[in-house]
Amino acid sequence: MTIEHDVPATMRDGVVLRADVYRPTADGPWPVLLARLPYGKNQPMLAGLMDPVGRARRGFLVVVQDTRGRYASDGEWEPWTYEMDDGYDTVRWAAALPGSNGSVGMFGPSYLGNTQWMAALAKPPELKAISPMVTWSEPDDGLFARGGAQELGITVPWSLMQGVDTLLRRYAGDPMAQGQALMALVGDTDAVAHTTYWELPAGHHPVFERHGIPELGFERSRREPEWSDSCRVAGRQAEIDLPSLHTGGWYDIFSQGTLDNFTAMRAAGRPANLIMGPWSHTGTMGYLGDVNFGMAASTELLGFRGRFADLELGWLRRWLSPGDEPSQPELPPVLLFVMGTNQWREEQEWPLARAVDTDLFLRAGNRLAFDAPETEEETGAFTYDSADPVPTTGGALLMSNEFPPGPLDQAKIEARPDVLLYTTDPLADDLEVTGRVRAHLTAATDAPTTDWVVRLCDVDTRGVSRNVVDGIVRAVATPGEFTEQVVDLWSTSYVFRAGHRIRVHVTSSNFPRWDRNLNTGEPLGTQSRPARQVIAHDASRLSRVVLPVVPAPAEGRA
Repeated sequence: MTIEHDVPATMRDGVVLRADVYRPTADGPWPVLLARLPYGKNQPMLAGLMDPVGRARRGFLVVVQDTRGRYASDGEWEPWTYEMDDGYDTVRWAAALPGSNGSVGMFGPSYLGNTQWMAALAKPPELKAISPMVTWSEPDDGLFARGGAQELGITVPWSLMQGVDTLLRRYAGDPMAQGQALMALVGDTDAVAHTTYWELPAGHHPVFERHGIPELGFERSRREPEWSDSCRVAGRQAEIDLPSLHTGGWYDIFSQGTLDNFTAMRAAGRPANLIMGPWSHTGTMGYLGDVNFGMAASTELLGFRGRFADLELGWLRRWLSPGDEPSQPELPPVLLFVMGTNQWREEQEWPLARAVDTDLFLRAGNRLAFDAPETEEETGAFTYDSADPVPTTGGALLMSNEFPPGPLDQAKIEARPDVLLYTTDPLADDLEVTGRVRAHLTAATDAPTTDWVVRLCDVDTRGVSRNVVDGIVRAVATPGEFTEQVVDLWSTSYVFRAGHRIRVHVTSSNFPRWDRNLNTGEPLGTQSRPARQVIAHDASRLSRVVLPVVPAPAEGRA
C-alpha cells in the first residue's frame, strides 16, 4: 500500500480541495472508497474510525478529503453549503485516479454521512453505493431543531470546536492575535455547561458573533429557510437510485433520521439495509450510560456475525466489484438490537407490520394504565420556570462531555416538582416496544407559548428508573385553553421485563439539550416568565402514550 498526501482536486469554481489517497500496490484496478469530512483527515480518532489503511489492505483505493475551507483544503468554511457540488466533482475526480476501476462508494458517520447523501443527490455517474452512519434525514428533526425547539446541546459545542481551525486560518500571519483568539474560544468551550449554554438569546447566540465563527445552521436556516436544502435528505430519497447501508444507534442524536432514510429508500424500491444497535453517536461498544448491553452488542461482534467494518466492506464490494467473490455473508434487510432482552434480531422490514399501536393512559394519582378513564379525574399541574429548567440527563443526544448520552438513572429528575410522573403497576409479562413512540397530551398553559417534554422510562425491580426515549414540542397557546399536543418520542426496540414498571415523565424543559422556552412568545427574547402547566386525564380530555407493542412471542432469532 502507498499513501499520497494532500492530492489536489479542483472544483468547478476553481477552489482546490485536498485528499489523502491510500492505494494498494498489487495489480488493480481497485474500487474506490471516498470519505469527505470537515474535521481534519489526519485526526487520529477519525483515522482510527475510518481505518483507511485497513480498507486499502482489503483491496480498495481509499480517498479521504478535507471539505471546503477546512484544514488542507482551500476556500471558505460554510457548513453544508457546498457539499452537493463539491461531492459531485470529487466523486468524478476520484473515479479517474490511477488504479481506480471507475466505481466509487462513499462511507463515514454524521457529517460524513450527509456528504454522501448530498453527493448522491447530485448524481455523479460513477457513484455506485453509499454507507451513511448515524446521520439525519430532516435537519429540523434532530440536527438544527426538534419539535420546534433548537438543538442547542449540539449547536454550541460543535460550532465552537469547528471554530478552532477557522481562527488558525484567519490569524495565520499574526501569532499573537491567533493565540488570543484561540484562548478566548477555548475559554467559552470549557465553560459551555455552566455559562455558554445559558447565554441569551439562544436563537441568535452571542458566542458565535463574539468569535466570528459559523454556527451549525439553526440560525441561518431561520433567516434563509430554503438554504436548509443544502443538508436536507427528507423527501428526496426517491431521487437517488443507489443501494444504501444505514447504520444507527438507539441513543444517537440522529437515530430517527437513520430509520427514516432507510424506510424512504425501501419505499422507493432501492436496495437498502439497516443496522440499529444500542449505541450513541460516538459509542458503539457494549456499555452505554448505566447499562451493560453485553459484548455482543458492540460493532466488534454484532451478535457474533463479525466486525461491522468487515461486514460494511463486504457489502460495499458487492456493489463496487460485483464480479468479486464475496468474503462476508449477506446482511439481512434489517438487523435490530432489542434492548431489555439484549439480543440481536433479524427482520425483513421497518417498521414492523406486526407491531400494534397500544395506548397507555395518563391517569390521576400518578397512574399509567392500559384502560382509559371513564369519568372526570383530577388534573396534574406544575410550574415551569426557565430560570430553573429540568437538566438534561441521558438520552439520544450529542453534547459537551458533561452530558453523556444513553440510559441513565432518573432519580434526581423524578424528585423535581416540575416533572409529572405516571407509572404502571408491575408488568405480569415481558412487553416489547419496537417502533415509533408518540404522546398525545391534552394540555393547557397560562403562557402564550411553552414547551411540552415527554419521556418514557423503564423502572426495574429495584426501583431504578432509566430513560428509553423522549421528545419535545414547542406550542403556541391560547392561555388557559386545553389543546392536544402531539410529542414525537422517536423510535426504539425495547423489552420491558416482567416485574418492571413503565413510567412516563411530563415536563416543559430538557436543558441544555433543547433551548429553554421563555414563555413570552418573543423569538429572540432575553426576558422570561414562569408558566403554570396543566395536564388533563379524564374521559373527555384524554392524555396517552402510544406504544408499538410487538405481540409475544416475537418472531425472528437473535
